[in-house]
Amino acid sequence: MPPGAGRRGVIRPGALKLYRAATGLLEPFAPALLEGRARKGKEDSARLAERLARAEVARPDGPLVWLHGASVGESLSILPLVERLRSERPEVAVLVTSGTTTSAALLAQRLPAGAIHQYVPVDAPGAARRFIARWKPSLAVFVESELWPNLLLEAKAAGTRLALVSAKLSDRSFASWRRRPDAARQLLGSFDLILAQDARAAERFAALGGVVAGEADLKFGAAPPPVDGAELSALRSRFSRAPLLIASTHLGEDEIALDAVAALPDRPPVILAPRHVERGPSIVALAQARGLTATLRSRAPEAMADVVVADTLGEMGLWFRLAGTAVIAGSLVPNIGGHNPLEAARLDCPAISGPFVDNWAAAYEGLRAAGGVVLTSPDDLSGAIAADLADPAAAHARAGRARAFVDARDAEARAGLSRILELVPQIAS
Repeated sequence: MPPGAGRRGVIRPGALKLYRAATGLLEPFAPALLEGRARKGKEDSARLAERLARAEVARPDGPLVWLHGASVGESLSILPLVERLRSERPEVAVLVTSGTTTSAALLAQRLPAGAIHQYVPVDAPGAARRFIARWKPSLAVFVESELWPNLLLEAKAAGTRLALVSAKLSDRSFASWRRRPDAARQLLGSFDLILAQDARAAERFAALGGVVAGEADLKFGAAPPPVDGAELSALRSRFSRAPLLIASTHLGEDEIALDAVAALPDRPPVILAPRHVERGPSIVALAQARGLTATLRSRAPEAMADVVVADTLGEMGLWFRLAGTAVIAGSLVPNIGGHNPLEAARLDCPAISGPFVDNWAAAYEGLRAAGGVVLTSPDDLSGAIAADLADPAAAHARAGRARAFVDARDAEARAGLSRILELVPQIAS
């Protein structure tokens, strides 16, 4: 009998047994905790039932594949697999779960017709049991390091096949699981397929007892972000020259980026897209404090200024296609880990990044080795931007090298998707 099979009589390692007991004791407090998070804007108050696995969305008939990505990056990396499932196996229902309001909003725009989105339930025994009993997934695919013990054990007990893809572990997570080797071995042994994000991740999962079948980073393999062609044409006619894009800023990064912009001797128009759109008004104030005019796209879509704050969702495909150079933020201050540099590469947009890119280390390492990205310190950001503005031909040659690197890795990732599709149950004709 495979590890975790059979809900009753399974001997769980001590750490998992303690975790299950502790989460069971805390589960009665989950509604109040979720309501408190909703008041802070961290949960969707209209959909809290989903977090308790009590939603009333109807389950489609037939086999169902469940795919889970924690936040925006992981959720978007799932999209190529969702699209292939819908096109190659239309008889199979697709459920996608995520854990953040931002990812839910983007998935609402990007999921193909027929795919269902739900918020992932809290990892408590009762919620996990209700979720698996309701959706009855034939296959569950988890992205990166989403190892939720209750959900995994309940799914395995119900006979669900399990895949962990783009699998990775941070230094902290790896050290934590090494202190609980029996629990790690049991959880990883539940997976029918593990595809590591890179060679380092493969070594870590193998050291913890996982059987790693190969490498596939699902952050590669995606199509370029979509664009409204009419809006792209309209914006190109409004900008006097290609704008500078500052993409996905967090608190503390807007000041760095705006100081760099204000110091440019030949300043282009700027599109600044914050990671969290509700910060738009505060960014306008920061720009104005530096003598720059600024406008919010959400309030005046056709207005132009020194800085257009793109406080909208789902338009990154538009901004990368417009930009002459893009600064990929999330990398200018510590403890964020960087953001996706691949969308810029797929759209031939020259990219500049700060040094703090731990979450995308493998991608940046490959891009840097290919001569496809500039990594700079926050203090030197203005100089890096100025160099691209002074020599656009060199900047676009760099973008071409990035595109070639990403195209090759995209092909590898699509092969990994095929491995996952082999786990989808066949329906007898």
